[in-house]
Amino acid sequence: MKAKEAAQTRVDEIRHSLIDLSHRIHANPELRFEEHKSSAWAADALEEAGLSVERGACLLPTAFIARAGSGPLHVAICAEYDALPEIGHACGHNIIASAAVGAGIAAAAVADEVGLTVSVMGTPAEEGGGGKIFMLERKAFDGVHAAMMVHPAPVDVVEPPIIAAQRVEVEYTGREAHASSYPQMGINAADALTVAQVAIGLTRQHIQPTDRVHGIVTKGGDAANVVPAHTSASYSIRAQTLGELDDVRAKVLRCFEAGALATGCEVKIIASPYAYAEMRHDSDIAATYKRNAEALGRKFPEMRPEFQRFAGSTDMGNVSLALPSIHPMIGINSWPAGNHQPEFTQHCVTEAADRAVIDGALAMAWTAIDLATDKEMLGRLLTAGDRE
Repeated sequence: MKAKEAAQTRVDEIRHSLIDLSHRIHANPELRFEEHKSSAWAADALEEAGLSVERGACLLPTAFIARAGSGPLHVAICAEYDALPEIGHACGHNIIASAAVGAGIAAAAVADEVGLTVSVMGTPAEEGGGGKIFMLERKAFDGVHAAMMVHPAPVDVVEPPIIAAQRVEVEYTGREAHASSYPQMGINAADALTVAQVAIGLTRQHIQPTDRVHGIVTKGGDAANVVPAHTSASYSIRAQTLGELDDVRAKVLRCFEAGALATGCEVKIIASPYAYAEMRHDSDIAATYKRNAEALGRKFPEMRPEFQRFAGSTDMGNVSLALPSIHPMIGINSWPAGNHQPEFTQHCVTEAADRAVIDGALAMAWTAIDLATDKEMLGRLLTAGDRE
């Protein structure tokens, strides 16, 4: 197909600038909602390629929407660019952003020819900030028929298991006292947190094997010789679906309440106002992406046990419940280093990572072209959009 050849030519033309963008973002890690350089660099690249760019979209300073084409099928390609504290781009969002920019520019080159409207959506704060959820609520995805992105991982996976998640913050307040001279006068907030953690550990016997509960102590006290009056923790609660998440969350909240009851502390529990939904992959779009990725020489290995245990969460799940979406993983040959490890950060600027940027860009651009030119697929997506 000539449109696919034209898209490939466009990616070849910008190959070096896409890799440079990936490396610049990697070298300048920015946390959620603080991605001012990264979002600006991605928006600049799209604007220079001729797409119209709305910066600060949806009242989010580091969000943007870049658009090209006027065809009946509207496809959104999501870019992420936030990093993790201390370990930087250990989830490879530099690759996600650069591949999305490349896909958008390549698809824009043939958009009117094949009947596409293409948007590249710069979605901030995937690492716990829920940027896509805000953008959904603020109508950024209205009129979009399909959404996609690629995410780096040790190996390629077309439909990775992605589960629901919610953050919970807990704070205990007790009373200070000299830990040796007058401990009886204190109310120990660290003990309250310890009781809660023990209770959560025991609760794990009574939740589904696929559920996850994990967290960190964000404040444990101020001095070893002072009974701690203030402690806090941040926890993530995960389940297969948003519906199942309600049950797990209720059990965990009771564990936090138990810590207060056992010690006499006051407790303040702050659940995030939003939850990340499970990912509902559109199997037809996913199969189309897989064919295109395989045409580029990518392999989708049979899932080994260590990869089957993958159970990440993303706000792309919320997008997938609103419209047909895919979130394939693109391999960077990093195993045994996995996401959210410092070693994975290093792998995200290797030759394999650079190839993932280019392959991801082209596979997504080709997939968008296929969606617009396959009559059966086009009809389904347009009809689904009309019903909504």
